[in-house]
Amino acid sequence: MRPHVLLVLSLILWAGCTAEPATNITVPALFSDHMVLQRDQDVPVWGTADPGGRVTVTLGDRQTAATAGPDGRWQVTLPPMPAGGPHTLTIAGAETLTFEDVLIGEVWIASGQSNMEWSVENSNDAAAEIAAANYPRIRLFDVRHTVSSTPLDSVAADGWRVTSPQTIPSFSAVAYFFGRTLHEALDVPIGLISTNWGGTRAEAWTSRDGLAAFPEFQPYLAQMDSFEVPLQRMQEVLAARYRERIQTGDAGYQAAVPWFRPEAEDADWATMTLPTLWEQAGLDGLDGVVWFRRTVDLPAGWAAEDLTLRLGAIDDADSTWVNGVLVGHTNGYDTERVYTVPASALRPGRNVISVRVVDTGGGGGIYGEATQLRLSRPSGASRSLAGPWRYRVGIRVDDLQPPMRLQDYPTALYNGMIAPLIPYAIQGAIWYQGESNADRAYQYRDLFPAMIRDWRQHWGQGDFPFYFVQLANFMAPQTDPNEASAWAELREAQLMTLALPNTGMAVTIDIGEADDIHPRNKQDVGYRLAQWALAETYERADVVPSGPLYRSMTKENGAIRLAFDYVGGGLTTPDGAPLRGFAIAGADRRFVWADARIDGNTVVVSSRAVADPVAVRYGWANNPAVNLYNAEGLPASPFRTDDWPGVTVNNRTP
Repeated sequence: MRPHVLLVLSLILWAGCTAEPATNITVPALFSDHMVLQRDQDVPVWGTADPGGRVTVTLGDRQTAATAGPDGRWQVTLPPMPAGGPHTLTIAGAETLTFEDVLIGEVWIASGQSNMEWSVENSNDAAAEIAAANYPRIRLFDVRHTVSSTPLDSVAADGWRVTSPQTIPSFSAVAYFFGRTLHEALDVPIGLISTNWGGTRAEAWTSRDGLAAFPEFQPYLAQMDSFEVPLQRMQEVLAARYRERIQTGDAGYQAAVPWFRPEAEDADWATMTLPTLWEQAGLDGLDGVVWFRRTVDLPAGWAAEDLTLRLGAIDDADSTWVNGVLVGHTNGYDTERVYTVPASALRPGRNVISVRVVDTGGGGGIYGEATQLRLSRPSGASRSLAGPWRYRVGIRVDDLQPPMRLQDYPTALYNGMIAPLIPYAIQGAIWYQGESNADRAYQYRDLFPAMIRDWRQHWGQGDFPFYFVQLANFMAPQTDPNEASAWAELREAQLMTLALPNTGMAVTIDIGEADDIHPRNKQDVGYRLAQWALAETYERADVVPSGPLYRSMTKENGAIRLAFDYVGGGLTTPDGAPLRGFAIAGADRRFVWADARIDGNTVVVSSRAVADPVAVRYGWANNPAVNLYNAEGLPASPFRTDDWPGVTVNNRTP
């Protein structure tokens, strides 16, 4: 080594040893009382301080130090520790940060969309589950919804909480039931980091690096970069711009006689029957302002006393006048409007009610129950206001909205809700998402594995375990064996993702609900994810991680024989019932319902209607009737043996 290089290294080491204790030390919200740190791994601890200051981190008998760089960042790595605790973590400089009740155990990320976000209090047997949630060694960390156009340094969260009946109700049910199963099987502390957002897409959870091979997302990234403020501030900017536009551009306010005045002319206005959302009454896709007017004739006795005006729920905001007198204003799409109309605003005979409704997205209008629209006297007598109202659009402001929701922009959620968690030491991740990408299922074949590889690359922990939930059965039950199904194609894309190392898939084709995209049975979902972790991550030889997964087919004597992985103790059906859900086709690609029977660890499929079969499908529908299991009670995944183009084959853009 050259002498001048030795001199430089010596000076660096000397500077690190002689640096003054750091001031203004901060750490991300991930570091708090009650945290769980990953056992048997190096544990990064990081934060900021004034540049050049020395930070010393101590956990139990482990201690290490670092010097804050020119940008104020510092990071240390604590050596591996076995499961246990509680410990105290201190981060010391000129002042000391102290975190108590720190456990060492297993840390898992739980992410995805609404079915991962779905809470314990909204799941099956909620009251009993909440009452029994006394697990002081299971710790919960909940990341708040955050979008960003660039990776953030810290997540928005309130720190770690101890599992109890008071803390568990709003937490992710799948994450909790997964963690509880692991805790009971392993008898070690469990840390669960819940970071999810309902209705979101996989590309939003992927970094720019991870999306580099997807040209279809680049225009959206460029558009996001063109915003004059960071994405996390776009909502307030859009809201301010919206408010300004609807105030200055609303024709109802700009008219020579404003439309809230009783003398304003409305003979040429259109008519709408209320209550209803205006999208269902000819104003499809309208965001902006619509004015509604209704004339009511009142006897002298009614006009001489204060009345109560009820309008039901209005989406989103309203201002309401009676004879030009403002009687109320409310902002809230799910709030019933109840306003007092003073006698001073009323007159015998003709009275005009004017309602200005502002909608910023989604449904809009006066949409409550018909019985809620009424004008009432103190005595209880009332007049219905349901029925025809005059209406006129004050302004359309659709052009002020971005082309998609902020949380749907590629990278937006990775930047705000995943990147700030890195490099916190974890054991692995569980994932429940796909519904919002179902219309681009073929793309998901590439996108989902790219997201997993992306997380692994940025975390720098190698191919950590990544276990995910296949979409459950949903929508109308299948009757046609040739049903085209984007959801079936998305399930296939998830099945293909098992080609990545150290991945696993919990099949839920038997526990969905036809009329609810959020099935309440989250206990089995968490349990089935945990079977993958117990079998693969924790190497429990007695655990079968999955139900049967299709492996191969062979043709024989006018039938097709199917072989499977994960047959466990053998293939079976509940109560020995005949197999259902199999369809078979010949070269014409027309499927018919098939006869299927279990033969050892294989299934033989045939039909008298198909003399020379070439393909079999099982459970290929939104909501199929299927019943193939292994002896461990885990269902087989839907699959197909053909590769004929599906309904989403050409779909690439959101």
